[in-house]
Amino acid sequence: MSPAPGFSLLVVDDEPDLRTLYELTLLREGYELETAGSVGEALDRLAARAYSAVITDMRLPDGSGLDILNWLEGQGRREKALVITAFGSAEGAVEALKAGAYDYLTKPVDLRQFRLVVATALGRAPAAQAPAVTPKPSGSSSKPAASTPALARLAGRSAAMEQVRSLIEKVARSMAPVLLQGESGTGKELVARAIHDCSARQRQRFVAVNCGAIPEQLLEAEFFGYRKGAFTGAAEDREGFFQAADGGTLFLDEIGDLPLAMQSKLLRAIQERSVRPVGAVAETPVNVRFLSATHKDLGAEVAAGRFRQDLFYRLNVIQIRVPPLRERIEDVPLIAERVLERIATDAGVSPVPRLTPAAQSQLARYAFPGNVRELENLLHRALALSGGELIDEADLDLPETLLDDSQFATLDAPEPALPPAEPGAEAPAELPADLASYLDEVERAILLRALELHRFNRTAAGASLGLSLRQIRYRMARLNIAAGEG
Repeated sequence: MSPAPGFSLLVVDDEPDLRTLYELTLLREGYELETAGSVGEALDRLAARAYSAVITDMRLPDGSGLDILNWLEGQGRREKALVITAFGSAEGAVEALKAGAYDYLTKPVDLRQFRLVVATALGRAPAAQAPAVTPKPSGSSSKPAASTPALARLAGRSAAMEQVRSLIEKVARSMAPVLLQGESGTGKELVARAIHDCSARQRQRFVAVNCGAIPEQLLEAEFFGYRKGAFTGAAEDREGFFQAADGGTLFLDEIGDLPLAMQSKLLRAIQERSVRPVGAVAETPVNVRFLSATHKDLGAEVAAGRFRQDLFYRLNVIQIRVPPLRERIEDVPLIAERVLERIATDAGVSPVPRLTPAAQSQLARYAFPGNVRELENLLHRALALSGGELIDEADLDLPETLLDDSQFATLDAPEPALPPAEPGAEAPAELPADLASYLDEVERAILLRALELHRFNRTAAGASLGLSLRQIRYRMARLNIAAGEG
C-alpha cells in the first residue's frame, strides 16, 4: 500500500492499551495521528483543527461515539467517521451508520481489516485493485467528480425524483448498506449504479446480481466461488460475486427471493467481511459495499417468517423508495425522449422520432403498471409501427382502459381484483339489490380480517393482499375502517 502523506487521524478510545495498539498500527501506515480518551477531549481537539478521519469507540466514559458523530454532522464537518462497536451489537452499528458514520468495526478488532477500512475511507486502495485515488488533503470535499453525470442519468424533474437524487448524494458518502424499495420496472438498478458512481468506489467494480435468477443449489458457489475439485464439474478455481466486487459495490437485486439457508450464509459474510469458497478451508477477506433491492415488503416477509429479521436489519440501514411511474407522471415526456433517442440510435434510425401532442397526452393518462420498463416496451413497438418521424397515439397501442384525472387524484395503482371466495363459501341466496354496497361490505370484511391477523399493521396487512400502504390507507378511509377497529 502506498504511503499516506497529508492524512491526519483522530483516534478516540478510553482504554490506553487499545489507543496504543491503534496508534502503532496506523503510524506504520504513514498517517499523522492524535488520540483522545473521552468525548470532551475529542471535541476539544476537533474544535482546534480538521482531520481526514475520526475513529471512535462507541462506549466512552462521558458519552458515546454517537455524540461525536452528531457534533460532526451539526458542524457540517467533512471528516470520515469510523465507529468501533462491541461484538454482535448490530443495533449499535446500524445506529452509527444512520448517524453518518462511514463504516464500523466490531471488537475484538482485526488489525488487517482495521487498516483496510481506514484506507478505504480515505480513498486509498490496495495496489492490486483499480487505480489509486488521489489523496485528498484534510478538510477537502469528498464528493467525486462523477456525481453530476451519474445523477443526470436518472431522467425526470419531479419532486419524487429530486428526493431520490438527494438521498443518493447523501448515502454515497458512506459504507452504509442501502435497501432500494420499489415495484418491478421502476429503475432500482439505475439508482444503485448512481450510488456507486457518486461514491469513492466509482473506479472499482459494480457487480449486479439477480438473486431470483440463480438456481438454489448453485447460490453458494455463485456468491462465494469455489475451489477446483469441490464438486463434479469444478475443473478450476473460480471467484464468486463477492470476490468480483472486492473493493467495489455488490448490488443484490430481488434480495427477497433468497431462500432462508442462503440468507444465513449471506448474513455471516456481511458480518465477518469475509467469505469461504466452496471446497476451501480458509476464509477470504472482502471489502464490499452492499446495495440491495426488492419489490417485496420485507417487513411483511419477516413477519411471515420468509426473511431473516437480523439480515433485514443489516440491509435496511438506509432505505430509498424508488417511486412508480404513475406517481411521477410528469416525468414521462423526458423519459420517453431519452428512451427514443437510445432505441433509435441502437436501431440506426435517423432522425429520432418524436411523440405527437396527442400521443403525449395519452401517455400522461396511462397508469403504467409495468413502470419505466413498460414505457420502454411501448416505445420499442411504436418505433417499429410508426415508420416515420412522428409517433402518434395510434402507434402506441395502449390498453383501452386509461386513468382519468380524478382517478390520479386518489389512487396510486390500478385497483387489484378482489380475492377469490374461500373454498366452501356459500353464494348469497338472492342477488344483492345494491351491488356496490354489497361488494363494499365484502371488501370491508376482508380488510378487517387482514388487519386483525397482522395486529393492525397496515403495511403487513396490505402486503398480504397485494396492496401498497397508500392503497390500504385509501381503502380504509373509503370504507370508514378505524385504525384499531375490532
